[in-house]
Amino acid sequence: MVARACSEMHVEDLASATIGEVLLVAQWLEKETGVPFIRMDQGSPGLPMNHYGIEAEKAALDSGVGSQYPAAAGVPELKAAASRFVKAFIGVDIAPEGCVPTTGSVAASFGSFIACTQRIPGKSKVLFIDPGFPIQKSQLRVLGIEWKEFDIYPYRGAAALGPKLEEELADGSVAAIVYSNPNNPAWICLEEEELEVIGRLATKYDVVVMEDLAYFCMDYRRDLGHPFQEPYLPTVARYTDNYILMLSASKIFSYAGQRIALCCISDSLYRRQYPSLAERYHDSGVFGVTLTASILYMITSGCTATTQYGYARMLELSCDGVIDFVEDTREYERRARRMKDIFRTHGFRVVYDRDVTREVGDGFFFTIGYGSMSGSELVRELMYYGVSSISLATTGSLRGGVRACVSRMREELYPVLDERMAAFAADHPLV
Repeated sequence: MVARACSEMHVEDLASATIGEVLLVAQWLEKETGVPFIRMDQGSPGLPMNHYGIEAEKAALDSGVGSQYPAAAGVPELKAAASRFVKAFIGVDIAPEGCVPTTGSVAASFGSFIACTQRIPGKSKVLFIDPGFPIQKSQLRVLGIEWKEFDIYPYRGAAALGPKLEEELADGSVAAIVYSNPNNPAWICLEEEELEVIGRLATKYDVVVMEDLAYFCMDYRRDLGHPFQEPYLPTVARYTDNYILMLSASKIFSYAGQRIALCCISDSLYRRQYPSLAERYHDSGVFGVTLTASILYMITSGCTATTQYGYARMLELSCDGVIDFVEDTREYERRARRMKDIFRTHGFRVVYDRDVTREVGDGFFFTIGYGSMSGSELVRELMYYGVSSISLATTGSLRGGVRACVSRMREELYPVLDERMAAFAADHPLV
């Protein structure tokens, strides 16, 4: 049946299938069999939308903003709220002009890849600190941009990461470095010493660091999320002026369906003038202005106005301490812990198991391996037991295993998962 599902959904090989392709196969099998799947494939929020955002959007629509095109740079209320939010939870200053709304972080990275690789002749490649979000490499395929990559697993800590980055950056071809923190798919978190190395070398080689903060303050091992109080979110922004922070509303406010995020560009980078950009776009060549008006606007023509007001309201209330988005999303930590316990009971292991100084935390994602199975083998075998996931190979990882997302887990599915993994272990005895 899995083979037939792949054929009918035109999925050539589950081993290299995209998240969307795995999702289609799982949905087909659920429909055909009536058997519910343990859906660990797509990272879609599994919590209710933030009601403050909903009410603010309703009010904005009632006020009539829907009849006018929003400015490409974003509505002033959102830009101001974003600047304050960055100060409150990251502890760095970014002017409102550099806080640009995008239709999700996917649009933010798409536009940023274009601007970063066109700003300086000869600097045209992107370096991925993997494992990472597969969609970003798909974007580079669309754009025809080359990339370099390395799996960070054997290079944790400043002593190992520094020389590896020097090796990758030395030829001067890299325009941007991209990673997520906490990491999708591994949930590892870069520590301060590693971020300092990345920032220092980004300045040395004039590389823009694109820091994807989709899972903002969701490292539940630390007491993050208190506005204007330490500890602040770890970030490369403390160690270089060459950065773009991508802040999505999808996970922290469960606002994925509204497609809203922020591309927060450092003041220095935003205002820097590049002759190559001016020549190509026949504009000022100022990085932030070109990215906003000549690139992002060509992709989406701006973001939905009402959604911007909803996002602004949620950011404002977070800064005021009314919304505690860290506590609101902590359910993911509980789900991950319970799911990991079930997998470990039946012989699985966590693949990316440690950060530099401590065991990896529990959150939106985790990674699992089984015996000597490759990720390709495991994603296929788990599908036979009604569990859908994606191979770590599709994320740039060199480790054997799969990514597990906890967002769709429900209370009644824990005993189902336990039963199925017991059957899996019985059929695949470890030597």
